[in-house]
Amino acid sequence: MLQEVLINPSKIMSRYLLLISLMVTPAVSWANTQAVDIYSQEQLVELIRTKQYLTRVIGDDCQLVQDIEARAEVLKQPLYQYLWAEMLNHGICVKANPPRGISMLRDAAEQGSAEAMLRMAEYYHDGQFVMQDRERAIHYVMPAAANGDLPARLMLVRLFGEGYGSPRDFEMGYHWLYNDVFSDEATKEKALELLKVLEQKMPPSAVARAKQEHLRSR
Repeated sequence: MLQEVLINPSKIMSRYLLLISLMVTPAVSWANTQAVDIYSQEQLVELIRTKQYLTRVIGDDCQLVQDIEARAEVLKQPLYQYLWAEMLNHGICVKANPPRGISMLRDAAEQGSAEAMLRMAEYYHDGQFVMQDRERAIHYVMPAAANGDLPARLMLVRLFGEGYGSPRDFEMGYHWLYNDVFSDEATKEKALELLKVLEQKMPPSAVARAKQEHLRSR
């Protein structure tokens, strides 16, 4: 770090000034365009959950690119790492760079972001940007499911129903999803469909145990 400061002090100063500006100013507007405020954490979660995050960035005329990049690369905020990663993966407002994007998503997942864990699982499930590896998808989505994330639980049961993962974990995954709480009927119906598929791979006694409010050991 000392060598970097001696060689290029302007680089360090520019990062410092950028951090200060992030705390006190909204995004600067382009000519004839209304200024756009940076997204709150609550807004980002909603945009990610509804798959509208990239549409929103485009709709805001790409004004927030520098703010998003700084919050991801400098401040290491997981939700902004997710958003910046997806912009890089799909070439939204920036040149596409999937290697950097996937690396950024992994960083967010390692910080405990359920959203990033789920997205990595989706990429490994579909084989997009990475080799298709549904066992690795389970590796990514399992911690988020264990922590109560409903989309992650849906994904986990889907993977189990497709025959991936350890049969020893099927009962636990079934239990989590069956006993979850759903905010809308469409999601509940989707969960029921996934559970019916998984039931076909489980002994009736395991299904009965999994449906209990508190999972009991065998």
